Amino acid sequence: MGLIQPVPAHQRKEEAAKLYLWASSLFIAALVVCNLIANKFVRIDLGFKEFVVSAGILPYPLTFLMTDVLSEIYGVRKTNQVVFVGFGVSIFILGVLWLGSIFPAVSFSPISDETYNAVFQNAWRIVAASMVAYLGAQLVDVRLFHFWKRLTRGRHLWIRNNFSTMLSQGLDTFLVTSLLFVGRMEPRQIGELIADGWLIKILFAAADTTLVYPLVYYFRKRLDLAPGVEYQDE
Repeated sequence: MGLIQPVPAHQRKEEAAKLYLWASSLFIAALVVCNLIANKFVRIDLGFKEFVVSAGILPYPLTFLMTDVLSEIYGVRKTNQVVFVGFGVSIFILGVLWLGSIFPAVSFSPISDETYNAVFQNAWRIVAASMVAYLGAQLVDVRLFHFWKRLTRGRHLWIRNNFSTMLSQGLDTFLVTSLLFVGRMEPRQIGELIADGWLIKILFAAADTTLVYPLVYYFRKRLDLAPGVEYQDE
């Protein structure tokens, strides 16, 4: 039985860059979609409880899943780079939405100024609130993830995956809901939205543990990494 040959350094570097690009792209795509649909609030009935949440909550947990995978494989610096790129993309979205509003629609435009404004007039506030909440929560998530990783000495991935995400999503929910609705809703209503948003994010965080293990395993196998070891540029 022959010895298993290690993956050549140049091949590992190419593979690491490719996987990093795909994970980062999925992160950015989920963030953009979240910002675009966040203005719509929906009811989600899970049987034991009915939640009233922004539609943007549906893709948003994917961003935390990706930062956890990136944190586990690439470490703090590379993960924070993706977080800051996402912040820049959000600023770009704000600029594009504003640009689309300053030019009047022509007579044959399928979308009138009124329709555009009805959908996007409040989007700047949502995107701005999301940007503040997103940046704070994602940076906290990365720090908490590595805090738990050090505390458990690289073991028990489920602990850092769940506790970092659940706590940081609580911060995210509190910030974005408060920034959006303080002065526009009663404190009791705001509190209910925060509670609904955080609880459903906790459920999503628990569910994504079933995804983070196979994803981390796949990354480690492709990059020939031992458990708990982070990829270093070669």
